[in-house]
Amino acid sequence: MRSSARHPAPARPTAEGIIDRLDDDGAGITRLGGREVRVPLALPGERVVIEGGGRWGPARAVEILSASADRVASPCQMAGGCAGCPLIVASYQAQLEFKQQRVVRALAAYPRLSPAVLHDIWPAPAPLGYRASVKLAVGIERGKIALGMIAAAPRRIVDVTRCPVHHPLVNRVALAVRDELRGQRPALPEGLVRFVAIRVSPALGRAMITLVTGEREVRALPRIAKGIKARVAEVVGIHENVNPRDTPIVLGRDTFRLLGAADLHDVVGGIRLAISPTAFFQVNHAQAARIYRQVQDWAALTRADRALDLYCGIGGIALHLARDAGKVMGVEVVAEAVEDARANARTNGLANCSFRAGDVAALIREVGRGGEPAVAVVNPPRSGCHPGVIDALGELAPRALIYVSCDPGSLARDLDLLAGRGFALDEVQPVDMFPQTGHVECVARLHRRG
Repeated sequence: MRSSARHPAPARPTAEGIIDRLDDDGAGITRLGGREVRVPLALPGERVVIEGGGRWGPARAVEILSASADRVASPCQMAGGCAGCPLIVASYQAQLEFKQQRVVRALAAYPRLSPAVLHDIWPAPAPLGYRASVKLAVGIERGKIALGMIAAAPRRIVDVTRCPVHHPLVNRVALAVRDELRGQRPALPEGLVRFVAIRVSPALGRAMITLVTGEREVRALPRIAKGIKARVAEVVGIHENVNPRDTPIVLGRDTFRLLGAADLHDVVGGIRLAISPTAFFQVNHAQAARIYRQVQDWAALTRADRALDLYCGIGGIALHLARDAGKVMGVEVVAEAVEDARANARTNGLANCSFRAGDVAALIREVGRGGEPAVAVVNPPRSGCHPGVIDALGELAPRALIYVSCDPGSLARDLDLLAGRGFALDEVQPVDMFPQTGHVECVARLHRRG
C-alpha cells in the first residue's frame, strides 16, 4: 500500500570554496569542479560553504568559514535575498579600492591610452540613502501584494520597501504604494500593475510615481492614486505607463497622468530641472552634480566658444556648459527628453542652449557644417558609443572631448578608438555613483592631437 505521507524536498547540495576575486558586478568568484561559480555577498579570500550553482541555479553563501578583514555587518535586512547590492557586506574603503582597480584594468588593456593620469575615485558623500529613483516589481508573495526586486532562485519578489540604499522618501512612497495596492486588491484586476517607478527630488523633498500596467485601466487606478497621495503628501504627480510587452524593459511608450503634476522638479548643481515620468536621470544626485561641475571646469569655455553635448538627455550637462559658452547644442535620440531639455533651458533662462532629436552620428556631421565646436561632451548608454559616432567625432575634431561613462570596459574601448582618430587621453576621474554595487562612473578628458 502506497504511503500518503509527504516526503521533504531533497536538500540542495553544498560545497566549500575559496573566493578568488570579484566579477565586474561585485559578486564573488570561486572554482568548483573546474568551473567558475558566482557567489554574491562573498569577498575575496573568504572560505565559504555555498549552496547551489550550476544546474541548481545561482550559488548562495550559507556559511562564512573564514571571513575577510573587509567584511562588515550588512545594514540590509534582505541581504542574501535581494541581489541589488552585492558589495553591501564590504567596508566602504574596500568597495572604493575594488572600483578603482576595475578602471585600472580596463585602461591597461589598451596600451595607447598610457600615460594618461588616473585620479583616485571620488567617494560618495552618502554611501547609503542616496538612490533617488527606483523601478520595483509587483507580485504576490504568501497571498499578499509585494513590491520589490525579483530574486532569481527561487523566482519571487523580495520586498524592499525599507531599503537602506534608497532615499528615505523613496522608501516611504514604496511602502505607501504597496499598502494601497493591498487595500485595493479586491477591486484591482490580478496582475494589472506590473511595476512601480518612483522618483524623488532630494533637493525639494517631492516625489513622483509611475504605475506600469499591462493594459490601460481607468477605473481602479485613479482611486489608487488618490489613496497614495493621501498617505504621502510629498507626492506631487502619479502616472500610468502602459507596457504590454513581457520583456526586461520596464517602461512602455504611452504614459497617462492620473493625478497632479506632469513632471518632477529638482535642483542639481544649481540648475533647476523638470524630469518627466519616462526620462532618464542619474540616481545619485549629489554625485551627478559633482560630475557636471567637473565637465564644466574641464571644458573651460568662453563666450566665444560653441559646445556640443551628445546623448544629452534632459540637458543636465548642456545647461551647465551654457553658463560659460556662447552657444551649446544638445543632441539626443529620445524626443521626449529633448522636450524636457528645451523646457529646462527656458526655466533656467539659458537662451544660448538648443536641442535636437535624432540620430546622434548624423546630427554630429550636421553640426560640423556650421563650424567646429570647441568642446564636445559624450554621455552614452552603458554599451558606449556607436561606431558611427566615434567616426563622426573624428571628423568633427573639436579641440577637447569629454567622455562621461557608466562602464569602464566600454569607456576604455571607445577611448582607444578615439585615440586612433586623432585624440589623446589626458586624465580619467572615477566617481562612485552607485555605492554598495560593482558599478563605477568615470569622466575622461581628451584633446585633439596636432
